[in-house]
Amino acid sequence: MKITSIKQQVKRPDRYSIYIDGKFSFGLSEGALVAARLASGQEIDSSQLAALKDTAAEDRAFGNALRYVAMRPRSEWELGSYLQRKKVEEPVAEGICKRLRDLGLLNDQAFADAWVANRRLLKPISKRKLRQELQQKRVPVSIIEEVLRNDETDERDVLKELIAKKRQRYPDDLKLMQYLVRQGYSYDNVRASLHSQDFEE
Repeated sequence: MKITSIKQQVKRPDRYSIYIDGKFSFGLSEGALVAARLASGQEIDSSQLAALKDTAAEDRAFGNALRYVAMRPRSEWELGSYLQRKKVEEPVAEGICKRLRDLGLLNDQAFADAWVANRRLLKPISKRKLRQELQQKRVPVSIIEEVLRNDETDERDVLKELIAKKRQRYPDDLKLMQYLVRQGYSYDNVRASLHSQDFEE
């Protein structure tokens, strides 16, 4: 068997199509192509072709994972679940996760820091709610506790902001209180904040 041509892909210029005996066989990223040291006219046997196809599958899975974490920070659990959905074999998935960790693109501590910072920017949110969200992303408890401990946001100020924002929608104190408790604020803090706002009014 002979590699008859190596062509840069039109839709994905960072990838190359490898043709064996005139027919498309597999694709590789630029980095994987350089590492494989392939060239047009090169003769390969069936075992080499099988190994190259395995490399191509791993290379494609890594490229997909790289784009997935580039969209926004991901927890390790999120990436693992993504690779499972893509039916990537466990040893390959573990290798991909390690490569992304080494590149600094997969880090639960950094993910949790970014998650809390972004959620704080978007809207008033309780620490309890943040804890629940990070738990859903399977971030280790020790990291969650450290991130929330370092979060210097005053929960009472956040609560007052949310009350002011939702007061028109929930003019009845009881319904507003129920809503705020569902958002993760403690009953005592909600009652105290509503009471203090009543005095301000």
